[in-house]
Amino acid sequence: MKFGIDRLLADPLLRQPLEGKRVALLAHPASVTADLVHSLDALVAAGVNVTAVFGPQHGVRGDLQDNMMESPDFTDPVYGVPCFSLYGEVRRPTGQSMHSFDVLLVDLQDLGCRIYTYVTTLLYVLEAAAKHRKAVWVLDRPNPAGRPVEGTLLREGWESFVGAGPMAMRHGLTMGEMGRWFIRHFDLEVDYRVIEMEGWEPQGAGFGWPADRVWINPSPNAANLNMARAYAGTVMVEGATLSEGRGTTRPLELFGAPDIDARAVIAEMQRIAPEWLAGCKLRDLWFEPTFHKHVGRLNSGVHIHAEGPWYDHNAFRPWRVQALGFKAIRSLYPDYPIWRGLDFKYEYTDDVLAIDVINGSPLLREWVDDAGAAPGDLDALALPDEAAWRDEISQLLLYS
Repeated sequence: MKFGIDRLLADPLLRQPLEGKRVALLAHPASVTADLVHSLDALVAAGVNVTAVFGPQHGVRGDLQDNMMESPDFTDPVYGVPCFSLYGEVRRPTGQSMHSFDVLLVDLQDLGCRIYTYVTTLLYVLEAAAKHRKAVWVLDRPNPAGRPVEGTLLREGWESFVGAGPMAMRHGLTMGEMGRWFIRHFDLEVDYRVIEMEGWEPQGAGFGWPADRVWINPSPNAANLNMARAYAGTVMVEGATLSEGRGTTRPLELFGAPDIDARAVIAEMQRIAPEWLAGCKLRDLWFEPTFHKHVGRLNSGVHIHAEGPWYDHNAFRPWRVQALGFKAIRSLYPDYPIWRGLDFKYEYTDDVLAIDVINGSPLLREWVDDAGAAPGDLDALALPDEAAWRDEISQLLLYS
């Protein structure tokens, strides 16, 4: 199969509209061709007039390991073009940077989750392109989490940099498809084009990620396909006092803390909602983060394995698995301080709990903290939202 960048490079007719144009590239370390050549190098070698580069969160070079670390602007040392950070002094392209190109190529590997900030960056560049009359082409890439949809919709008034609009947590779209939804939902007038993938089969081998392509971290803590599959659930741990495994070699695949018993948590998860654990395997483990939460302390944790013989793509529901983990801890330790407080400013928000920003409403937190709330009560919130989102995107899908 071919990703969008590979098709663009292989077909002179696809590149023809770029002739005589100033072209910018929005990219990160996973923006590579099938031969692992970075898209910037490949485009320049193909004769494309690249006049600017933009970088999302973690930067063009992926050099900032931790979360919420800003990247500076710089000049590319090889080609001498300006590299503008969209996660530094600004989140949206400035007027100055928008005047540096005619066509913006977006070549970002996404994880298929609302909170992963590359989708919000896509919205912001589309809005800027509409304002400045610039063209945007998305060089499409697979959604490694595939087509399944899960989670409640973001509620009105809860928009943020980790919640660009009323979409489900696990949205099931590629970046190219997401751009189509943004344009329709926000009624944008923009010259938009998707360079589609060739041969991508969301239900084929890999269930979203093709077996013949190596995995390259799109952000420093997105280390493998298991993380990408689990992320729509484990990312919620960023809003908790529990460790999500930052400072270990398996971040965002696990959760834990020094003062919980992971074996007891797994047993309680199985007691409360065994049906929510389908399609994966939970394993208790010990880990000691070298940085971030609970640094230097021995943690008892739960590792979520969405891989191997236990993995069932259509049954695995990471958002519910992690919600169940929180619920089990609340059940075993009623007074445990699960949630990070208002003093923690998550993605530049104020006076709101991080867990609510992440979920786009207080609904999940309230369900966890309500001792009388059962799994069916969360399903009653999520199932209608999931059905509504599937209906919302049905006409936007580019791949069967």
